[in-house]
Amino acid sequence: MDKEKKVAPKVPRPNYQMWVILALVGVILAISWFTKTGELVEITESRFTDMVQAKDIKRLVQIKSDNIWIIEITLKADALKNARYKQELEQRNTLGISENGPHYKMKVGSIDKFLEKYDQITKNIPREEKIDIKVDDRQDYTNMFFNIGFLVLLVFGFWMLMRRMTGGGGPGGQIFNIGKSKAALFDAESKVKITFADVAGLEEAKEEVKEIVDFLKTPQKFTKLGGKIPKGALLVGPPGTGKTLLAKAVAGEAAVPFFSLSGSDFVEMFVGVGAARVRDLFKQAKEKAPCIVFIDEIDAIGRSRGRGQMPGSNDERENTLNSLLVEMDGFATDSGVIILAATNRPDVLDSALLRPGRFDRQISIDKPDIAGREQIFKVHLKPIKLSKNVDVKKLAAQTPGFAGAEIANVCNEAALIAARRDKPEVEMQDFHDAIDRVIGGLEKKTKIISADEKRIVAYHEAGHAVAGWFLEHADPLVKVSIVPRGVAALGYAQYLPKEQFLYQTEQLMDEMCMTFGGRAAEEIVFNKISTGALSDLERITKLAYSIVTVYGMNKEIGNMSFYDSKQSDYTFNKPYSEATAEKIDKEVKKIIDTAFERTKQLLEQHRDHLEVIAKELLEKEILFQSDLERLIGKRPFATQTTYEKFTNATVVEPEGTTLPSVNGSDPENKTTEPTQEGNENSSK
Repeated sequence: MDKEKKVAPKVPRPNYQMWVILALVGVILAISWFTKTGELVEITESRFTDMVQAKDIKRLVQIKSDNIWIIEITLKADALKNARYKQELEQRNTLGISENGPHYKMKVGSIDKFLEKYDQITKNIPREEKIDIKVDDRQDYTNMFFNIGFLVLLVFGFWMLMRRMTGGGGPGGQIFNIGKSKAALFDAESKVKITFADVAGLEEAKEEVKEIVDFLKTPQKFTKLGGKIPKGALLVGPPGTGKTLLAKAVAGEAAVPFFSLSGSDFVEMFVGVGAARVRDLFKQAKEKAPCIVFIDEIDAIGRSRGRGQMPGSNDERENTLNSLLVEMDGFATDSGVIILAATNRPDVLDSALLRPGRFDRQISIDKPDIAGREQIFKVHLKPIKLSKNVDVKKLAAQTPGFAGAEIANVCNEAALIAARRDKPEVEMQDFHDAIDRVIGGLEKKTKIISADEKRIVAYHEAGHAVAGWFLEHADPLVKVSIVPRGVAALGYAQYLPKEQFLYQTEQLMDEMCMTFGGRAAEEIVFNKISTGALSDLERITKLAYSIVTVYGMNKEIGNMSFYDSKQSDYTFNKPYSEATAEKIDKEVKKIIDTAFERTKQLLEQHRDHLEVIAKELLEKEILFQSDLERLIGKRPFATQTTYEKFTNATVVEPEGTTLPSVNGSDPENKTTEPTQEGNENSSK
């Protein structure tokens, strides 16, 4: 067995560019300071006349700087000992006074007039003592130096900015390579270690992508029958369901190069860069063919063209999408480049991107059912030290509507909770607390609540519990609590729902009545209502409108659905008249009023049970299903829960079309979040 090679840890590269910039700025400032300290003292013509008449001048030099004539004056050694000269020059020259000079300067407007005036000043001075003015052709390079230094600093800073924006050094990192693709390449040297064994609960999706891998590994298996390699596959599903994980598994399983990048990597502040990067990506892919290109969050560049755009404007994103469409369509059908893409918003994608020939197949990755959740739990529980009382099947049954990412979060939260309690193993109670933490939010036992508010919350939650207990189609209660959770939830109820895809009118009405239990209990007990039913009323209203306008379950409106699954982001027109809208509002109000009156009658009939549960809640704060059976007896309906059916293996998962989700009113997701009551901010 070969020993694994120890890979030395990578030392972070020093940010030498910043040090170069600082050094350059330091040099410019130092030269500026030294130049300023050595700058000549400027004098006037009268002062110059005094120097000439005092015979203190040793040398005069005439130079030209920026179209201005300057006379440089060098004093004699004896004159430098003069207190006046010495004090002036020492203030300006910190490094000492040089006898070689020059020491002073004087600006001259016209050199001819100055020479005439100089002759008049020196006409009484003997010829041998007169100082001749020498002409020097040199220029004053001080300003030129600072201009060039600033220009160099500006160019270097711009180069650094472009280098940062284009991803550092290497290919695609230089200023002239900004149009290069930023895709990460995984090949034999940098292979992804995730395989299909690490992906649980996505059996159908794995079969689809496994076939793509087989296309690349053994293409003759399919081509000998006349089949062609698909050009692309689009992974579609809600966030957290495992789209990116499945793509990583493809990279780990396929023995071909794998390019991975995000849709936002094509977006740049410069015009034409996105299209150039698309062309460069496909150029690299064709050179590495056969290979796979994975574009995550493709909706960043694949949004429908022309949507929300001003007339006559030029959209850089559309140019990038056009380039992607051309490259995917192409003329070479046997290039061996397969595109994998992922998105959770397929409704906004351009229709040209979704047609066969570009993305030949769309792989739907939905939230897992109870069997899929069990497999996902088993994957995430492998590194966790578990107690013997942990039942994976029960965990799967108690997490309906959870995606893979949420299940991973539950497992991690359970391990953290057990470690916080100094337990040697993670127990079932830790998982219960983790599920409550993920669904309901952080438990706030220290939150100060008045006795009156606590009593209202207790009867509110007791109303939910009693209504759900005596309604045939309501989900069985698992836990009810009046301990505050989350931001403003003063109460919390958790139900154990059924794995169900189709719902009948009676089931939806029972669901509405159970949700009305809190508001009805408040009105019966206190003859008043509170703002605690905000989330309940929101949920009931959406469900009632869905019954009438989406599912066609109302006799007055008829078998009509006004739901448009392909509606745009901005819909200003209703697909029905004002008369129909008024009729819809009346029918919705009738349904809601009927459900509320039915709930009140149910709770008045079981008023003694309501009082018993509310008092027990005020005393214990948390009640479980076993407590309800002890207090008010078993449910009068002999129906098995999903967990009981699953553990007894007596159920076959139903097949069929799932009901569409409309404004959060999908009945299938009714228990994804528990009932949360007592919203303190609901009246604002």
